[in-house]
Amino acid sequence: MRVAYRRTYHAEDEGFSRFSVDSARFELLVRYRIRVRYENVQLCEGDMVLSTRPGESVGNDAHLNALGIHPTGPVRWNMDAEAMIELAVEAGEGVYSAHRALVTETGSRTGRSPHDKFIVDEPSTTDLVHWGDVNVPTTEEVFDGLRHKVVSHLSTAGRLFVQDLYAGAEPAERLSIRVVTESSWHSAFARNMFVRPSQDELVEHEPRFTVLHAPWLQASPEADGVNSEAFVIVHYGRREVIIGGTRYAGEIKKSIFSVMNLLLPQRGILPMHCSANTTETVPAIFFGLSGTGKTTLSADPARELIGDDEHGWGSNGVFNFEGGCYAKLIDLSHEDEPEIFATTERFGTVLENVILDEQGVPDFTDTTLTQNTRGSYPIEFIPNRTATSTGGHPKHVVFLTCDAFGVLPPISRLTPEQAAYHFISGYTAKVAGTEIGVTEPQATFSACFGEPFMPMHPGIYADLLSSKIAEHRASVWLINTGWTSGPHGVGHRMRIPHTRAMLNAALDGELDGVEYMVDPRFGVEVPTSCPGVPDEVLQPRKTWVDPTEFDSAADKLAEMFNENFSRYADGVSKAVAEARPYPVS
Repeated sequence: MRVAYRRTYHAEDEGFSRFSVDSARFELLVRYRIRVRYENVQLCEGDMVLSTRPGESVGNDAHLNALGIHPTGPVRWNMDAEAMIELAVEAGEGVYSAHRALVTETGSRTGRSPHDKFIVDEPSTTDLVHWGDVNVPTTEEVFDGLRHKVVSHLSTAGRLFVQDLYAGAEPAERLSIRVVTESSWHSAFARNMFVRPSQDELVEHEPRFTVLHAPWLQASPEADGVNSEAFVIVHYGRREVIIGGTRYAGEIKKSIFSVMNLLLPQRGILPMHCSANTTETVPAIFFGLSGTGKTTLSADPARELIGDDEHGWGSNGVFNFEGGCYAKLIDLSHEDEPEIFATTERFGTVLENVILDEQGVPDFTDTTLTQNTRGSYPIEFIPNRTATSTGGHPKHVVFLTCDAFGVLPPISRLTPEQAAYHFISGYTAKVAGTEIGVTEPQATFSACFGEPFMPMHPGIYADLLSSKIAEHRASVWLINTGWTSGPHGVGHRMRIPHTRAMLNAALDGELDGVEYMVDPRFGVEVPTSCPGVPDEVLQPRKTWVDPTEFDSAADKLAEMFNENFSRYADGVSKAVAEARPYPVS
């Protein structure tokens, strides 16, 4: 189609030099989605305004037409997060905090909706996916019906936002993606969370997976073949994700990371739900579900951050899937987490479900909307980070667990067999607010510390981890960031300074020469001393008022481990099976 112009305009090249753009050059820029900055100009196709504001990129609507989307309003391609945040405030999608962070609300869904997630059962997935309660199949017909509703909804939206991004900081192992949404703040979230292409990379960018995001479109459960008004459906054969009925932004990134978790193991790369940091010579990775401390413990001023949530372990070492961080903000303080706290006072950060006081200052203790308050920000907001979001092969593997029973040692060292056992078990607690309906911590087992995002059998990921630990001779630690002095409701959470002191001692080699004792139930090695930590804190039984109540709770948890692991016992070696806990009484 012919593009008409209402007045002359200027653009900036990659070096931000000003130049005039004629009609032919403009069409070339549109074709290749090069960023163009406009000065008080409207670009029109007939009567349809394509762009009216500075900081926008231009894309070819043919890319959307191929998806079945025929926009009736402006389409904004690859805008910077800051520009989209300004649009979000103008449109009433959120408000500024006192420090100009964007503050948004996600409605009734303030966490993931695991019961609304589906994978299409089709030839490319039938034999690869570990079907069950986590990886729930749906049909081509259900997908087609809801996809038709999604593209129709997006076509009639007042405006659309498109982001061309990457999942994966390692160029040879990344996934090119495109996110199409009707919401400016969700587009800003996506740009914060994924890896942002350079201008040269943008020219060559072709999406291998596309996310069609319609947060305001609600499904009709009975008619559409889903469980509620919300849906997240992945179709691997068509390389698409459709999302609707939920404004919780985490669904965007988690859907793509689930995709990575199916694609990468087929190439011998271990996808991991973990954070990672490093010194020049000692990379470390931290496994754990939301609320166990991955983000907090990996944001260490003494170590450079690689990433806070999703990584791959390939032939060159660890690489971040993300271009940003998605931090839990409940009870956030400047004293305990200064680097994360500082991001909440930056323009470009998106705060979800955070309550502001009368001065517009966030109150991170206020759980009026949810305990799962979140902050999304680009990784560049963390000053102490690696330049490439990559690291070498880990020297330490850390399993973080939030023990609601209050009986696991705050830190312990694992044998290779115990490492495999605990990785497959993935014991932790669901922290209040992380999922719909969870109002207090609940003991749970999540294989590989990320079962909701692992489409394949847990044994595949465990085998990959074991082989890499053995090849690179990594030490393995189990750290309890949950309760001590009693269970939830009686005891209290481990103090962050104590946990950080234990972790630093392990990573710095200060625990290599100390005396250890073997836990009688769980068989793990527990240090009897640690710099900066009272000795009694290291022995959980000594922190309880009644040791017999401790014994009862510890035996109960040991039995829960064994019951859970029975699902996987046939697929592991005798040595791994015998690494199980043994109740004392």
